[in-house]
Amino acid sequence: MIDMDMLRLPFRGRPGGALRKGRARRTVVGLLLLALLSTAFTTATATGPAAAAATSTAAPAAAAAASARWGDRRLDDVSFLTTHNAFTNYEDSRWSSVNQSESVRSQLDGGVRGLSLDTHWYERSTWLCVISFGSDCYPSDVYLCHGDCKAFAGATYALPRQSLHGTLQTVVDFLAAHPQEVVTVFLEDYVSADRLSRSLDRVGGLREMLIRPDEWGVRQNGWPKVADLVTSGKRLLIFSDRSDREHLGVMYDRSWTVSNYWSLGDLGNDTACVSRWPDVPLDRQEPGFRRLFTMSHHRNVPTVLTAALDNGAKLRNRIAEQCRPAAGGRDPNFVSVDFHRLSDSSGHTPASVVAELDASP
Repeated sequence: MIDMDMLRLPFRGRPGGALRKGRARRTVVGLLLLALLSTAFTTATATGPAAAAATSTAAPAAAAAASARWGDRRLDDVSFLTTHNAFTNYEDSRWSSVNQSESVRSQLDGGVRGLSLDTHWYERSTWLCVISFGSDCYPSDVYLCHGDCKAFAGATYALPRQSLHGTLQTVVDFLAAHPQEVVTVFLEDYVSADRLSRSLDRVGGLREMLIRPDEWGVRQNGWPKVADLVTSGKRLLIFSDRSDREHLGVMYDRSWTVSNYWSLGDLGNDTACVSRWPDVPLDRQEPGFRRLFTMSHHRNVPTVLTAALDNGAKLRNRIAEQCRPAAGGRDPNFVSVDFHRLSDSSGHTPASVVAELDASP
C-alpha cells in the first residue's frame, strides 16, 4: 500500500532533486490509475457479458431438465405419495403413538411428496415449564399437535415441541436441495389466519416457492404443467381445511380438491370410496377445471401391523375397484397412508402403487 500523504510531502533539497521527485510522484500516481482501470475492466468483463451468457444458458438448461423429469403432464395428471399425520413419528419427537416411523425430512428423502399436518396454537405455560423441570419451556406459537397442545404429552403433543414454521422450513430446505421436486402440504388447521401468517413469515424462502392456483388462473385454464411450475420456482402447494386464508397463498381444500372419507374403519374393511364432503362428489365436473383428488387409506387407529395389511395389494385393488370408478375414471393425485414403508407380502408398496399410477397413460 502506498501512503499518498508521503507523496504530498515537500522535498527539501536541490531544485533538480525536486524536479526528479515530481516526475517520480506523477509516475506513481499514473501507475495507480492504470491499476485501478485494469481492475475495473476485469470486473466488468467478468460480471457483464460472461455472467449474462451464464444466465442465458441456465434458464434453458433448467427448462430442459424439468421437461425431461415431468414431460407434458399437468399437476392433475401426476400422483404423489402422501403421509397421514407426517409429524407424528419416532424421530422428530417423542410420540407414544405414531403414524409414521421416520422424520419429516426422511419421509421427503424417501419419496414422499405430500404431508398432512395438524396446526394448533400453544400458549406458553409457566406451570408446564416448572413441572417438566425446564424441558417444556416453549414460547407461544403455532405447533403441530394431535389435539390439545397441553393435554397429554406423547399423545396429543410431544416433546420437543414441533413448530409449524420449523417443519415448513424443513420442506423448503428439501425443495431448495432438489430443484425438480414439488411438495404439497395439507393443514388440518386450528389457528387463526393472523397466527398462521406470522408463522409462515418466519419460513425463509417459502413465499417465493408458493404455488398460487388463483394467480395461475387454474379455474379458467386448468392446472399448469409440472415442468412449468418447476421452471418458475413455484414448487410448494399448501391446502387448509379453513377458507379464510387464501390471501396468504394457503388454498381452501374444499374449493380445489375432492377427497374421500378419511377412514377405513376400525377393522379396515370400509373400502368404499365415498366423498368426504357430501356437496363435493368425487366425480365432480367443472368447466375447464379439474380438482385434485386426495385419497386417504388408513384406519382410525394406526398400528404397524394393520398398516402392513392395508398398504399393499389392498391399496392397489381399492384404487382400481373403488376409488377410480367413484372419481369418474381418474386416478388419485395424492395417496395418503400410515407407515408408508410398510406393506404386505404381495410385492406392492405405497411407493410402487404410486409409481404404477404415474406410469399409466
